[in-house]
Amino acid sequence: MNDERETPERRREKMRQEELKRNPAGSVHGGGLSDLVGSLGWKGTGILILVIIVGILIASLFFR
Repeated sequence: MNDERETPERRREKMRQEELKRNPAGSVHGGGLSDLVGSLGWKGTGILILVIIVGILIASLFFR
């Protein structure tokens, strides 16, 4: 009965997570930015963006 109420998006995500559990090495070449962002959530994605921006600023100060 739960499967009937489950949206196609949730079903796809559930299948993807199960595939990653069964075959973690299979996602090495197939993984992309969307997989990273999907696994982090919106807070993790925001932190990742901030870290990248701060890293670029620090690198630009060192290489001036």
